[in-house]
Amino acid sequence: MARQSVSPQITANILEFVRTNQMRAGEHLPCQMLADAFRVSRAPVNAALKKLEMMGIVRAEPNRGYFLAVDAANVEAAKPAGEPQREEEDPLYFRIAEDRLAGKLEERVSENELMRLYDVARSRLLKTLHRIAEEGWIERLPGNGWAFRETLTSRQSYEEGYVFRAVIEQQAMLLPTFRPNEDEFRKARAVQTALVEGGYETWSRAEIFKANNNFHEMLVACSQNDFFLDAIKRINRLRRLIEYHITIDRSRLPRQTSEHLHILDLVEAGRRTEAAAFLYTHIMGASRIKTPQV
Repeated sequence: MARQSVSPQITANILEFVRTNQMRAGEHLPCQMLADAFRVSRAPVNAALKKLEMMGIVRAEPNRGYFLAVDAANVEAAKPAGEPQREEEDPLYFRIAEDRLAGKLEERVSENELMRLYDVARSRLLKTLHRIAEEGWIERLPGNGWAFRETLTSRQSYEEGYVFRAVIEQQAMLLPTFRPNEDEFRKARAVQTALVEGGYETWSRAEIFKANNNFHEMLVACSQNDFFLDAIKRINRLRRLIEYHITIDRSRLPRQTSEHLHILDLVEAGRRTEAAAFLYTHIMGASRIKTPQV
């Protein structure tokens, strides 16, 4: 098992240090001073400072080191860079997902039916149903009824969905209207870096799906074409349940995440045609690995 990097925690420590000391933009953040304060070597501190630079919180000056780019009041509460707000694995959520995918739940269900089936209180059930509704695979009906929305349920439809994604995402990147969004690229890089530096071992299935979903939708959004973006959002909603059903082989996630970072590198280097070709290969490669598990 890969050793989890300590730099995400050091990043959080630096943010907390800045906020606690009410530092102002322009103040120096000496690497050795921070290393001494956190009782670590300079290497993880340098890695954390580079990550904060990508987030726009600090700036690097040649031969001088790192300086705060924003006031402490504008620094978010400390947490490892890119790490999502923790979501506990909800057994009820995944039981509903598995039962729906297996055809054990009808398209329309009532709260009373679900309460009896899963032996839970209404408040507990509603909390889970509201989460599912926010993700887009169920919607509330008048009264206390709910209706599941269309999803991919077969191996063939899942595979076809990947082909669709590969073509749409590649072409979206090749559109003349494609413009990289610097802020979104920086955020995506922070999330993917946190994932590859240990998040792939500890984040929940839902958090990993969300992180990778957001990455691909962010790229398509850069095309500035709402039709392409709507198409990708729809296919991502349709495949959510079957993605949860597939057993996550977490050992493959570092490679997948490294490929995401490589795509960002290619686009930022102005090699968009190469990035689009690599994106297509990346998506189809994921399909070849995951489709046999459906």
